[in-house]
Amino acid sequence: MAKCRQNKQKKKRRMLLLGLTSITIIIVMSLTIGKYWISIYNKYQEKKELEEELVSLQAKEKELQLDAKKLQDTEYIARYAREKYLYSKDGEFIIKIPEDE
Repeated sequence: MAKCRQNKQKKKRRMLLLGLTSITIIIVMSLTIGKYWISIYNKYQEKKELEEELVSLQAKEKELQLDAKKLQDTEYIARYAREKYLYSKDGEFIIKIPEDE
């Protein structure tokens, strides 16, 4: 009878040890999977932000290419200089009108 009781106690200890080990493994795996999910989500968010930035930079690139193309035209450069830096042609007078804000 004493042996039977010892066997039951050993069996309970083994089951308890197996249960605790299983729970520990499940918790560690859950934490690891959670960490990877968070990492994947952060990378996804970063990808969305970078794609938006890419679209913005592509639009800016097109605008700059258009400006570069315009700057090849001598008439555009002359008009730009007259408007921006108040240069004038011979015989022209420049009158600056203040802008209302």
